[in-house]
Amino acid sequence: MRPVFDALITDLKRSTKLFMDETHAPVLDPGSRKTKTGYFWALARDDRPWNGNAPPGVAFTYAPGRGGLHAERILQGFSGVLQVDGYAGYNRLVAPDRIGPDIRLAYCWAHARRKLVEITRTGPTPIAEEGVKRIGELYRIEADLRGLDADTRLVARQERSKPLIADMKTWLAHHRARVAAKSPLGETLKYIAKYWDGLRLFLTDGRIELDNNSVERTIRPIALNRKNALFAGHDAGAENWATIASLVETCKLNDVDPLAYLTSTLTAVVNGHKQSRIDDRGIIGSYVARVTNDC
Repeated sequence: MRPVFDALITDLKRSTKLFMDETHAPVLDPGSRKTKTGYFWALARDDRPWNGNAPPGVAFTYAPGRGGLHAERILQGFSGVLQVDGYAGYNRLVAPDRIGPDIRLAYCWAHARRKLVEITRTGPTPIAEEGVKRIGELYRIEADLRGLDADTRLVARQERSKPLIADMKTWLAHHRARVAAKSPLGETLKYIAKYWDGLRLFLTDGRIELDNNSVERTIRPIALNRKNALFAGHDAGAENWATIASLVETCKLNDVDPLAYLTSTLTAVVNGHKQSRIDDRGIIGSYVARVTNDC
């Protein structure tokens, strides 16, 4: 199935708007009688919120670590907007001295909101509560725009969301000057200010979402399976896990029965279907209709 996975991730990287996230993957460390921590890096496409034509999909790549060099390796050949959380490892993708395709990072408002919500749970915190309310206003606007084309979303964001963002920038600067920098609230406001340019990038492109939730949803089954399986037996096993998970989750995103799809594809392999004709199996491009028909 590896050639099918390669075709999938190649197709994803032809897009100019993707999501990325990572989650840990326990792997048995031979000889040590314990596990080591590897990572599944998820690269996902979901254009449905802005009524895009490309089918959704996700490709998981196993790597022995969480360093940004792994993200850079996986993204070779991709150019465009990458929506991520605030993990510092992605910074190397936009470093001033970077040589390679142009990548713009769009950050996640859900992570910023989550940090503020955690503060509100410790007691009365008017500033954090107001921050949560302000972000909620952005989400209410987005709910009205879901499913509209990118140009329509962009116009509406300029009219409705841009003034809110401008006002929030003033609010942020005002409170950062008055809140203790090392306090939980101070650290959270610092976090929002640090990623401000990427957080407001959705105002310039109707394809960008407010958050990274699309890819986080694809990772949840990995976490569940991790609890059931406990660990991969070795690095090669983790790579195989990532490959099969990519095909299963991509099927689910397209309302295709994973078992029927895998049965159909493996049967084709046994019957001599060539790697050079992977497109004919409907794995990439217009694979939604083709795979559904095959199954």
